[in-house]
Amino acid sequence: MPTAQTTLIANRTASPVCAVRLIDRRTGRVHRVNGAPLVLFARDTNAAAAELLFNRDRNLWDVRIDPLPAGVAQ
Repeated sequence: MPTAQTTLIANRTASPVCAVRLIDRRTGRVHRVNGAPLVLFARDTNAAAAELLFNRDRNLWDVRIDPLPAGVAQ
């Protein structure tokens, strides 16, 4: 029977961690909050993208998803 720890390890190996960024389509730049780029680090990129785009005009906003190299986020 799998334990919580083995399930966590299995989930870590199932999907890589990705950086999900909100992009302004008008400028092509990453959205910034107080000068810092808005980035979510997630394994479930669909949920992260939906969160970033919630209540935003999809004609003006997009998301960029970049997988992180293996071993960077454990």
